Amino acid sequence: MNRPLLFLDVDGPLNPYAAQPERRPDGCTTLRVPRNDAHQDGTVRSSRRRPLRVWLNPGHGRMLLQLGFELCWATTWMDDANRWIAPVIDLPDLPFVDFGDALLQERPDGVHWKTRLLVDYACGRPFAWVDDEQSELDQTYVTAHHPGPALLHHVNPRIGLRESDFRTLADFAQCLDTSPSTG
Repeated sequence: MNRPLLFLDVDGPLNPYAAQPERRPDGCTTLRVPRNDAHQDGTVRSSRRRPLRVWLNPGHGRMLLQLGFELCWATTWMDDANRWIAPVIDLPDLPFVDFGDALLQERPDGVHWKTRLLVDYACGRPFAWVDDEQSELDQTYVTAHHPGPALLHHVNPRIGLRESDFRTLADFAQCLDTSPSTG
């Protein structure tokens, strides 16, 4: 049987970007990511924009790998998460949801722009999604359009993933292991 999916957002759960800007959260290291200054036509503008500050806890990778999920990036970073985030938290390259044209496109029904694509990607498999932007509308959408178990777990972007979040995810995975099989 396939392991359940764990869709990982970066900014909020792994990078507590909303923490006090002058105070790095406990256990985190600071990463400076250059901002992409390339235009779609291939030209590069000269810019002196400061690099993006990202706070990451190097222990999170190990903790995520121990949960029993198949990990998948569900972030605007898409494949760049493998380049910048994974090495810092000691994760292997992970598959990612390619949001394509839906990236950051607001929906008129208020459902988060990631939600439909995550449900499509899961294709009926059980999944958990950690993010700082889900709402009741997303839960309603998932319940209506996804036939398998799903956990939408909100993470406070001021503090990022904490021990209690890992317990919640582990409990969800454990419930799936002990559920009677269907069919």
